[in-house]
Amino acid sequence: MTDATGTGTAQARRDSAAREGWAYLALSLSPFFMTSNVVIGRAVVGTVPPIGLAFWRWVLAALILLPFAYAGIRRHRRELIRQAPLLLLLGALGMGICGAVVYVGLEDTTATNAGLIYAASPMLICLMAAVFLRERITPRQLAGIALAAIGVVTVLTRGAPEALLDFRFNPGDLWILVAVVSWAAYSLLIRRLSHLPTITVFALVALAGVLVLAPFYAVETAVGRPFEPSWEGLLSVAGVALFSSVLAFSTYQYGIAVIGPSRAGVFMYGFPVCAALMAVVFLGEDFRLFHLAGLIMILPGVVLATLPAETWRRWRRRR
Repeated sequence: MTDATGTGTAQARRDSAAREGWAYLALSLSPFFMTSNVVIGRAVVGTVPPIGLAFWRWVLAALILLPFAYAGIRRHRRELIRQAPLLLLLGALGMGICGAVVYVGLEDTTATNAGLIYAASPMLICLMAAVFLRERITPRQLAGIALAAIGVVTVLTRGAPEALLDFRFNPGDLWILVAVVSWAAYSLLIRRLSHLPTITVFALVALAGVLVLAPFYAVETAVGRPFEPSWEGLLSVAGVALFSSVLAFSTYQYGIAVIGPSRAGVFMYGFPVCAALMAVVFLGEDFRLFHLAGLIMILPGVVLATLPAETWRRWRRRR
């Protein structure tokens, strides 16, 4: 009996470790998918209305997800009905505010300012988790967050931290700040549904986002900013629906469910770095020394802040 119990416990630990491994892989890819939202959003500023882009983004994302989520919706329909208010709130936070508001902000602010503000989201998530969920932040995690933050600042200030002295908020910056707070709240609240299939929750939250955005899209259209189905508009919707929505949110949401919002949120530090790398690939910008310096600091910082305590202790004993 003891042997069977011991074997079962060992297998459970291996399964848990494997699940965490997949979660870290998903979270490593998530910033690239999220960054595509800024790249595409910046590319179509002035030609595609912000709320229209967000609305059709989540319409298409919901249509992609619902067939995969159907079985889970049927199986958990009673629990999902009970959680309907939370699903609607998550749709407002993650798809409404954090969706459309980002595009609104990008019309008035630079990518550098938006990246700097978004870089604060892991710290905000950790703080909110400590306050509302009473999660403990260890000195090692604080050191990792600080190291990653220095790397982010290095990238965003192009190796000249004194540039922060000239930083000024404009209306676009404030919209991005609202989106960051909304994202942090979404990251914490989505954990309440971690007992349900990720794809099921995401599909319904995307659908809730469509419902939230619909009246605002109607107003935007009525005041003279309709979404025109041009090739540029259609491709932009397809891009943000597939990469920035389905893949980005699925990987991030899975990571939150497995390792929690504080450790998962630290991966948001990769957002400005991935933005720089994708700008090189898709916009032809130069990859410079300060980009490399930022990466050298950010990647170890993420490891320090997210590595499980047991793994960290085992690594230190081997040394």
